[in-house]
Amino acid sequence: MLVCGNGGSAAEAAHFATELVVRFAKDRRAYPAICLTGDGGLLTAAANDYGFDEIFARQVAAFGVEKDLLICLTTSGKSKNIRRALEEAKARKLKTIAFLGRDGGSTIGIADVDLLVRGDSTARIQEAHQLFLHVLCEAIESRVAQK
Repeated sequence: MLVCGNGGSAAEAAHFATELVVRFAKDRRAYPAICLTGDGGLLTAAANDYGFDEIFARQVAAFGVEKDLLICLTTSGKSKNIRRALEEAKARKLKTIAFLGRDGGSTIGIADVDLLVRGDSTARIQEAHQLFLHVLCEAIESRVAQK
């Protein structure tokens, strides 16, 4: 699983990946998840050489394989780098989920699944995204434990 976002959404993406790799509620095996905002050298090189809009798409191209899952978080739906990551993921046949805010912006409709939190408060959108991510953690732990 690949996860990305900008600013506060980057922090939420890192938190989610950590819950999967380390643990959420139960002691269990590590699940493969990586936050695409974690490597400062990689991010700054990609931004410098290809532009900020490509920082996540470049990593999707490097690490994503068919049937992997990309989860993107954007409270505005206007982040070009998130849009590009989703486009790259679609081209490589990854599954995609977009956690969106406001009206979904230009990003709505690109992902396989859009989770839209309508509203004008970035803080409330981020809180709802965090709740959704924790519910997803619970579902993942429950389903994988059954297998």
